[in-house]
Amino acid sequence: MNTIKPNQDGSALKIGIVQSRFNEPVVVKMNQACVDALLAHGVKPAHIIHITVPGALEIPIALQTMALTHQFNALIAIGAVIRGETYHFEVVANDACRGVMDVMLETGVPIANGILTVNSDEQALARVAEKGADCAHAAIEMAHAVVLLRQLKES
Repeated sequence: MNTIKPNQDGSALKIGIVQSRFNEPVVVKMNQACVDALLAHGVKPAHIIHITVPGALEIPIALQTMALTHQFNALIAIGAVIRGETYHFEVVANDACRGVMDVMLETGVPIANGILTVNSDEQALARVAEKGADCAHAAIEMAHAVVLLRQLKES
């Protein structure tokens, strides 16, 4: 059996990050953890393009626009949807995450989904560092995996 091992070398990659501004104390910390992990894995600062959008529902259109430029090896969605007292939480959480998946499947550009969906600010803050770093690792690994999958498809 030939097993392809995960590649965490980011030195040749260009990564795009789309971050929502809603729930700013959470998303700023998650973005910083993500960027720190990207840099630790060799992604050059000039190869990290970061944009912000108002909220989680705006993340997919920004990702799609970036993906269609064909300039990025992978993208990362950073956001936080925190449950409130209304049904709005479910709508935003479901539609934002579905939108991210749709963009990935339609464009073929890997997207690490870092849109937290939690019940409280405390839960969100407890997860930001790990989730941010996880997104960086997933983006780097999947950027390499997509190249290998395309090569397999062509052979």
